[in-house]
Amino acid sequence: MRTLCSSTLIGEALLIMFAALVAMQLSDVSGAVLWTVSGVAMVLCILLCGMLGRPGAVAVGWALQLGLIASGFVLPTMFVLGAVFAGLWWCSVHYGRKIDVIKAARTA
Repeated sequence: MRTLCSSTLIGEALLIMFAALVAMQLSDVSGAVLWTVSGVAMVLCILLCGMLGRPGAVAVGWALQLGLIASGFVLPTMFVLGAVFAGLWWCSVHYGRKIDVIKAARTA
């Protein structure tokens, strides 16, 4: 599960960075606020990659997905991209757990 979820989170961090660049030009939000919120979200994505084995990490990932969808109020395209990444997150968690079970069965 860690590999799939980490890949999704790294892609999401890149998406947040590029969305912030676009939002600087297209929205009325100040650059300082925009980069502070985006920077925190990007750092959270990266830190969450290392914490995926801990309890509650998947729930924090879901909260991050909701925040990404909510960023559509600043940049409307993010409603769609946030939903796509929420779907990727679900697939990463769901199929990652199935892969973990298969790996455990093979080693046993």
